[in-house]
Amino acid sequence: MNFHQKPVTYTDEVGLKVLNLEGMKKFYQEILGFQVISEEGNEVCMGTDGKSLIRLTATEGLVPKRGRYAGLYHFAILLPNRKELGKILLHLHHQGIRVGSSDHLVSEALYLSDPEGNGIEIYRDRDPEEWSWSNGEIAMAVDPIDAEGILREAGLANESWRGMPSGTLMGHVHLHVSNLPEARKFYTEGLGFEVVTSMGGQALFISDQKYHHHIGLNIWNGIGIPALPENEAGLDFYTLVFADEAKRSETADRLRGLGAQVTEAAGHWETQDPSGITIRLAV
Repeated sequence: MNFHQKPVTYTDEVGLKVLNLEGMKKFYQEILGFQVISEEGNEVCMGTDGKSLIRLTATEGLVPKRGRYAGLYHFAILLPNRKELGKILLHLHHQGIRVGSSDHLVSEALYLSDPEGNGIEIYRDRDPEEWSWSNGEIAMAVDPIDAEGILREAGLANESWRGMPSGTLMGHVHLHVSNLPEARKFYTEGLGFEVVTSMGGQALFISDQKYHHHIGLNIWNGIGIPALPENEAGLDFYTLVFADEAKRSETADRLRGLGAQVTEAAGHWETQDPSGITIRLAV
């Protein structure tokens, strides 16, 4: 099953408020290998296959993030296979980029940050038939990665790194929230996701159609943290794509029923979760 196409509700473009547009564009283009999809004034859209996955916007008066806020923990770029993970791991090593890593049982993941401190995960999924479910919860872990095996797979392909491959997607987003029970209610009762695993009252992982997670929610920055101020760099928005107009409208009605505002604009609608994180609702 493809967990990032209709009728699944899935994550798509992430918007970042940035301080140095040229520097960030260079990082996403040269270090991560995204293509420039469009560029106009103070905004650059980066992605693959002619489709934007990351929107960089430089706003006048923006200042660096100065505290612990709700917002982005990381966004996660999903590669089509293990070979591509090996190719970018080798490329990042050659570029001198510090990278963390984990085997999550459902996936193998690399972790890094962009020049302005935004968290990034780059991962590949194992086949869903290899995932382990019990009582409606999926088994995930933070185990050491088999870097040698990943690099060996890339070596066997005998291909040099050529940037982000065709088929690259926004696999999921992981967010710092201010209150986990409030977030759970909003994301399940409002947006229609289901909890697929939880971590001791500290984090929840939620998805549609039994993916391991489309969204992660955690309180690791503290309970009751404020929303990211408008004039500080960081997450601007992230996007959810719905199967059709009817499903988006039903979702908007449920959100309004919970007391959330939904504003309708051309191309996308917007709402905010209880932590003040902006979500674009697209079809």
